[in-house]
Amino acid sequence: METLVWVVHVITAVVLIGLVLIQHGKGADMGAAFGTGSAGSLFGSSGSANFLSRSTAVAATVFFITSLTLTSMYAQPEKQAGVMDRVDVNTLQVDAPAAAGAPDSKAKEIPR
Repeated sequence: METLVWVVHVITAVVLIGLVLIQHGKGADMGAAFGTGSAGSLFGSSGSANFLSRSTAVAATVFFITSLTLTSMYAQPEKQAGVMDRVDVNTLQVDAPAAAGAPDSKAKEIPR
């Protein structure tokens, strides 16, 4: 799931950058009015602005949603379990410590 969101996020970012770079600026309409710009584009003079602006809005919405999804995924990561978290405390048997003066029956004496 996480990989899918990352792939959609990166592809949407690249598409969004491309759509913004393709669009004409506000000053480009003035040049087209005097005949220096290309008024007849692939989608028509007004159709390109509508198509590109709507496509940019859709790409920006998808980018925003994937950004929020990734943020929520990483804001609350899964609890990392250590080695001691896997031990069942209820089944542990703890040996009582030997009395202070009593020798341990399993321990060997070390000669000095």
